[in-house]
Amino acid sequence: MFDKSKVFLGITPTGWTNDDMPLLGNDSCTFEQIISEMALAGFQGCSIGHKYPTDPALLRPALKLRGLRVSEPWVSLYFAAKQMREQTLTAFRKQMVFIKAMGGTDLVVAELTQAVHQSSVSAIPNKPDFTNEQWKALTLGLNEIGRMAADEGMRLAYHPHVGTGVMTLPEIDRLMTETDPKLVTLLYDTGHLYYAGIDPLKVVKKYARRIFHCHLKDIRQHVLDESLKLGRSFLSSIEAGVFTVPGDGCLDFPAYLGVLAQNNFEGWLVVEAEQDPGTANPLEYALKARKYLKQVTGL
Repeated sequence: MFDKSKVFLGITPTGWTNDDMPLLGNDSCTFEQIISEMALAGFQGCSIGHKYPTDPALLRPALKLRGLRVSEPWVSLYFAAKQMREQTLTAFRKQMVFIKAMGGTDLVVAELTQAVHQSSVSAIPNKPDFTNEQWKALTLGLNEIGRMAADEGMRLAYHPHVGTGVMTLPEIDRLMTETDPKLVTLLYDTGHLYYAGIDPLKVVKKYARRIFHCHLKDIRQHVLDESLKLGRSFLSSIEAGVFTVPGDGCLDFPAYLGVLAQNNFEGWLVVEAEQDPGTANPLEYALKARKYLKQVTGL
């Protein structure tokens, strides 16, 4: 389905320990164990987690030893917050320097002003709704950092995220409409879209030409239904097991990935199964995801 020289399989460390919930699995694994098991499972790269060394001089050889590359760093944006533009730009520049030193090309970003995904409230009904002024600040900011990334030969991928101001399909559409397609791409996260009540197939059909980076996570439908009914927080839903690896839930990955292949997708397909490692063995699920994706993609 895909060109093996242009499409790469990665995995995030969230199956081992979660950046949003650092205590989840934090004492059960080391950085070296995480990346060794990623390589053992057959992945080509990984995103950056809180247990990773922050010095490229330390991180680069550790990954190279295991045949891994960095797929992306995460950058939290606060363009929609008052007096936060310069701090946001400074944080972005820092991550650009880092990813360049690591030989990476993609930067994943999301606007977290007033976000509730890390709080104890139910994420869907309590998500922020940006004013027109906030939208303008966000889209202008995205175009600016998108230009900064492009000037360095890098790509900016915006991540619609549960519990944030860009979560619903109308919000995704607005962000895509009000940003420069040459500077701002769409990160395609199957789990977040479905959790937010959006059909991932509809999104990939609409924006396939603007997608160059994917987070692939599956959904356990019964856990999602229960979480929405009980008003669980996003983090409580993760603890309950709402997410799993591709092929282990209810999502139609052959359909989604088929659309990407038909549109000559080039970039990273990154498995992101945010689970409790105490109940979902990270290596077992990484191997399961890799086997499934080989069957579906041929990679």
